[in-house]
Amino acid sequence: MKLSRRGFFKLSGAMAAASVLGTKGLAAASKEPAGHDDSWACLVDTTLCVGCRKCEQACSERHGLAKPDLPYDELTVLEEPRRPDHRFYTVINKYYPQHIGPLTWRERPSFVKFQCMHCNDPACASACITGALHKNPEGPITWTSSKCIGCRYCMIACPFQIPAYEYHEPLMPRVMKCTFCYEYVKKGDLPACVKVCPMEVMTFGKRSELIKLARKKMEKHPGKYVNYIYGEKEVGGTSWLYLASQPFEKIGFPKLGELAPPRITEGIQHGLYKYLWAPLTLYVVLGGVMWASGFFGEKRSFKVKTRGRPGNEKGGDQ
Repeated sequence: MKLSRRGFFKLSGAMAAASVLGTKGLAAASKEPAGHDDSWACLVDTTLCVGCRKCEQACSERHGLAKPDLPYDELTVLEEPRRPDHRFYTVINKYYPQHIGPLTWRERPSFVKFQCMHCNDPACASACITGALHKNPEGPITWTSSKCIGCRYCMIACPFQIPAYEYHEPLMPRVMKCTFCYEYVKKGDLPACVKVCPMEVMTFGKRSELIKLARKKMEKHPGKYVNYIYGEKEVGGTSWLYLASQPFEKIGFPKLGELAPPRITEGIQHGLYKYLWAPLTLYVVLGGVMWASGFFGEKRSFKVKTRGRPGNEKGGDQ
């Protein structure tokens, strides 16, 4: 049977797809992580935040981060959107309402605190090939400098675009992000941002209890909050949970699905490598490329040029 080039590539593609779909499904290829009801979490009520930036200052001072170009009481910086970087583990952003409701509190801007979300099933830790990023049993995701090789896969993998890299440090650059004040909370302290907030915007505790608290707030004040807890289900759930008076996509939050990225990527990897399908498929595809290019059909002759030897009447090419 003669197989055309187009037919060959269709067959190769079908084989690759079958190697994945022939397993028990992408999600089943990688088991779901254990529950996180008792893990540390923080509920942020954005309707209470006034944008004072005290949380930014407390975080910076506790972790010895670089001083900002402008003082923390300079609130004009809130007029431009920012993201956490190597200088700030957390930032406050300001959002003006696009649709003003009948209540007076809706007429003022929303101030939103952003930091590492400490996902229940973190894509950054899954992408880290050396295990430098680690999900601790209590919930926080921490970074070990001695294991990091600077590949920055964590930055690409994070759905919230949080990990930052010290590009200005040529010798010992670090991946910088919120640590949930892990070493301090383990000793009974609170995260610096929670501890300093004058408006009590943040509530620290067990994740399951904070979800209950958020629902009680929404039930008690149905006109004040959007009927949704951001972080409860996004990408498998996060340790930082949010309440807001505006749709979350209007105040800087990405719209994400409930399935955690590692459940997809690890499922594909396991599906490809199960029963050595990936190497076999690779050989088939490479062979097809060689065949399609005419590599096997060309006749090649090789001439070896030798020098004449003493006693050999014919020297030169043979």
